[in-house]
Amino acid sequence: MQFTLSLPDWAVEENNRLPERLPTLEDRMAAVIRFSRLNFERGTGGPFAAGVFERDTGRPVVIGVNRVMAHNCSSAHAEVMTLSLAQQKLGTWDLGGAGLPVYQFVVNWRPCAMCFGATLWSGIRSLVIAGSGPELEQITGFDEGPIHPEWDKELAKRGIELVNNVLTDEAVKVYRDFAASNSFVYNARQG
Repeated sequence: MQFTLSLPDWAVEENNRLPERLPTLEDRMAAVIRFSRLNFERGTGGPFAAGVFERDTGRPVVIGVNRVMAHNCSSAHAEVMTLSLAQQKLGTWDLGGAGLPVYQFVVNWRPCAMCFGATLWSGIRSLVIAGSGPELEQITGFDEGPIHPEWDKELAKRGIELVNNVLTDEAVKVYRDFAASNSFVYNARQG
């Protein structure tokens, strides 16, 4: 038995068109936010995207998007998709392993409870998020689950640097547009 998760064709094409380097955090986050918007506008998933980049060079590894409904897989969140694709592409389960560049994970909001765990276990060394407040849940109605109250300290304890509030307004605009589109919010039992 097996199953396969994949990005939509448009996201594969967009990954192939990414520049060789996205030098600033704002450049990286803008690309991730663009993917999040395209994902819901094209009807291929929720308004969520994430990217793995070499922190020091800005070289993109992959930007992934949410694929929960497309694959009938509740764990196919953008973060899980992206980390898994990066690990496959780079041939390692540990994105913080010896001899590797420092990999940075850029996400269009603080990861949900599941994706926060995936971030911790991925080996990633740097996390950049558009925001971490209640706006995402308030605007969209998605259930992000119970996150540890000292989540930022849990990252630090594991040697993962955190940069918060990068292009927050731009990320929130995508969530507002998603809510205005009346797209389906797929919380199990409307949790």
